[in-house]
Amino acid sequence: MDIVHISAECYPVAKVGGLGDVVGALPKYQNNAGNTVSVVMPCYDTKFKEANQFTAVYEDIVKLGQFEFPYEVLKETTNKLGFELYLIAIPSLFDRPDVYGYEDDIERFVSFQIATLNWLSNRATVPDIINCHDHHTGLIPFMMLYSHRYEILRNTPSIITIHNGLYQGQFGFDKLHYLPEFDVEHANLLEWDYCINSLAVGVKCAWHVTTVSPSYLEEISHFANGLERLFTMVQYKSRGILNGIDTQLWNPASDKLLEKHYDISNFELGKLENKKILCKLFNLDPEKPLFSFIGRLLNEKGGDLLTQASALALSENYKEINILILGSGNTEIENDLNRLKGDYVGNYNTYIGYNEELAHLIYAAADFLLMPSRVEPCGLNQMYAMRYGTIPIVRRTGGLQDTVIDYGDNGNGICHDQASVGDICYSIKRAVGIYNDKEHLNKVIQLGMSTDHSWERVCQEYLEVYKLLIDKV
Repeated sequence: MDIVHISAECYPVAKVGGLGDVVGALPKYQNNAGNTVSVVMPCYDTKFKEANQFTAVYEDIVKLGQFEFPYEVLKETTNKLGFELYLIAIPSLFDRPDVYGYEDDIERFVSFQIATLNWLSNRATVPDIINCHDHHTGLIPFMMLYSHRYEILRNTPSIITIHNGLYQGQFGFDKLHYLPEFDVEHANLLEWDYCINSLAVGVKCAWHVTTVSPSYLEEISHFANGLERLFTMVQYKSRGILNGIDTQLWNPASDKLLEKHYDISNFELGKLENKKILCKLFNLDPEKPLFSFIGRLLNEKGGDLLTQASALALSENYKEINILILGSGNTEIENDLNRLKGDYVGNYNTYIGYNEELAHLIYAAADFLLMPSRVEPCGLNQMYAMRYGTIPIVRRTGGLQDTVIDYGDNGNGICHDQASVGDICYSIKRAVGIYNDKEHLNKVIQLGMSTDHSWERVCQEYLEVYKLLIDKV
């Protein structure tokens, strides 16, 4: 199969969250399975772009109404990522360091989608399947079906994979003229709640919808920022496929970002050595259980609960635990977490920002990983944690519910039901108890480390969906 993935993120080119990890891994495993796989994404001003070689394979102009934006399609020449990588270079819109957060994001991602389809419709071969990812690519299934310019792609099956349904890419009908000419009788497909909703458009028009876990497929019909009814309506063409992790990249036995390597046979010594390195960096005691958080400091991740939960847990377990927070997001949450450092010197610390190397070290060094998410469509951090022998402490929601079973049920982690300070602190108390029972602790760790979260399994589920759609053509 000739498979094209279209996404705003792809690790290691540009990553903000789990979307980047998935698009950096799934195509590689699909390629390994004997398919021809490409990823198309915007060309940001990143270190990856500067450090690698690209050649221009196509050039054109994107028109958004009266505005014209010249662009090139750049191909990475060495197949470094294990699949073909194409960057849509629109200098006036994407020659910036950040992926999101600009006032003209609508213009940026609409132009990206149009430029991508311009190129795909002019390639020598038509793809067998186009897999779109999140709202940044949600207009593509509509344009493939109804824009006159892309008639050659009309019979190419499209899929939209939803990594987070809370973000939807809405904009007003005053920008409708941005889209290439289309059959106006289908204009109603663009509308949801009196505006153009990019995610809703993709869900309506794609041949198939996937979510990144089975539980999230169920949840999204009840909590989807206004799209609940739509997701209920499209259940007939929807499937939840649990994400995997790149077990070649995320492997404590060979991780290039770790000084001390280990596997399931010697994890006690390996984790302790990494813990000593980490604790020295952050003035913590390696003899105490280390609880960590890695991720975006946002309400949906339970970031607003961390300050109070950390303070209460440290008070209740005075000088018995360590807590380390790595993340960024809401400035108020960041400031509140930083202020705690003066109150719990030697038992608490933070790193505000994004640091991939530090994240790997924390997974290898920590004893427990906190994930008190209100919303977690899949979650990869809990899988990384288990792979590195760190026990996840999770709220039962979305993919966390699908991947973590409480140790009280002979499982691989610690679970609670509410996104609340009380539930977090109670779980921390339970964790301290199991930490002091080394035999039980090691049993839970070994179960987590031996759980198969590899992309090989997940890859086959996607390929099954693709084949079913292609057979319908």
